[in-house]
Amino acid sequence: MEKKKVAILGASGYTGSDLLRLLLIHPNVEVTYLTADKHSGKLISDVFPNLRDLIDLELQPLDPNSIPGDVDIVFCALPHGKSASIVKELFNRSIHIIDLGADFRLSYENYKKWYGEHPCPDLISEAVYGITELKKSDIARAKLVANPGCYPESAILGLAPLLQRKLIDEESIIIDSKSGVSGAGRSPELSYLFCEVNEGIKAYKVGEHRHTPEINEVLSEYTGTEVSVSFTPHLIPMDRGILSTIYVRLKDGLKSSELLDEYDEFYDGKKFIRIRNENEFPSTVEVRGSNFCDIGIKSDPAKKTAIIISVIDNLVKGASGQAIQNMNVMMEFDESTGLDLPPLFP
Repeated sequence: MEKKKVAILGASGYTGSDLLRLLLIHPNVEVTYLTADKHSGKLISDVFPNLRDLIDLELQPLDPNSIPGDVDIVFCALPHGKSASIVKELFNRSIHIIDLGADFRLSYENYKKWYGEHPCPDLISEAVYGITELKKSDIARAKLVANPGCYPESAILGLAPLLQRKLIDEESIIIDSKSGVSGAGRSPELSYLFCEVNEGIKAYKVGEHRHTPEINEVLSEYTGTEVSVSFTPHLIPMDRGILSTIYVRLKDGLKSSELLDEYDEFYDGKKFIRIRNENEFPSTVEVRGSNFCDIGIKSDPAKKTAIIISVIDNLVKGASGQAIQNMNVMMEFDESTGLDLPPLFP
């Protein structure tokens, strides 16, 4: 099989570098073009010494017209608001595009409300939301995929089975999520310096985080029922990982074992979703560096409530690994190609 040629736009960020790390072991693709305005002219291995002797491509300035004509797949690992104009330039080319930013995740109305005017509204309807476990057939036909946000991915995968089967109240969902600092990106900011985050935990953007409409919109569209969640993110002093604790009200007093059976059936055959046994709950350390999402659940039948624990690595299943999973489906590769990596431990 001739390898597909890949370009990564924004290769010097945490997401871009993790994407490159995983693509280097993918047997069916070859990374041939990298951009990073801040580091243009440097070798990627100079920016990331961990890649020395693995890839020595020179980083290019961001210019869609300079992307070689033989590139088959473009990953946009750019800040929010930066991808749309690039995608507009690329869309009519014979190329597949996966955007890891927020530019094509939301409807026009929600994007305008939460981010401002959209640079390329005509293409919003062309984008397929990229959680492979829920949208595989649509992704297989897509030219443009909007990779999910990391917080929404952990929450949506945790909630989808119970919402799809109408087992919980759609308007009483509370999501308490905690993320490692890499989720804030690689650009230096005072709030994310070591002394600012070490030995502490804090909630942020309480009641106004931009991932709230993404969770609501995706789950509402998927289930055909209006979903409204209360979402609060927290920053914790570790490099990577997300743990979402999700509180729901059950419509019937189902036992934990019965709910776990629903999850097992819903995610049957989905390699990257691992459902825990009764009274077992996952930790972020158990998915670190992998494309797995681990889920545990505990119900209180008397109170008709349940607690769902969902964990992912925010840079892999929450970003680069999910993007590669989507690429595999788009290119008709086996879905797990290049992602058969066990989690790192410790």
